[in-house]
This record gives sequence, C-alpha cells and structure tokens, in this order.
Amino acid sequence: MASNAAAPFWRSAGMTYITYSNLCANLVRNCLKEPYKSEALTREKVHYSVSKWVDGKPQKPTIRSDSPEE
Repeated sequence: MASNAAAPFWRSAGMTYITYSNLCANLVRNCLKEPYKSEALTREKVHYSVSKWVDGKPQKPTIRSDSPEE
C-alpha cells in the first residue's frame, strides 16, 4: 500500500504536474526584469489548429491562439 508521504507535494495539493509547472513558470516570468520579462511573455503564447471531423474526414482547420491576454 502506497503512502501519501511519498507523493509529490503538487499531487497532494490536488494539482496535475502541468498545472504546477505552469504556475511555477508564471512566477518566474513575473520575477524577471525588463527586457527579459517581455521576451518571456512573448514566448508564452501558444497557437494551435483545430479540425472538426465529419464522416471520418477532417474539415477545414481553424487556427486558435491560447495566450493570457486574450
């Protein structure tokens, strides 16, 4: 039987590793001074495409952006 003492603290806090990693990255970015802060914030933006599937065939993809400002 596994003990909770061996579990990572982020798991004990009810977070996933991705959530914990994003939280830490945001804290580090906010601690940076200019011009490094603005450079890090521009790298934070994520762009991805989404395609709906109809009858087993992909439809025209749409490009989406997932950034904190939007």
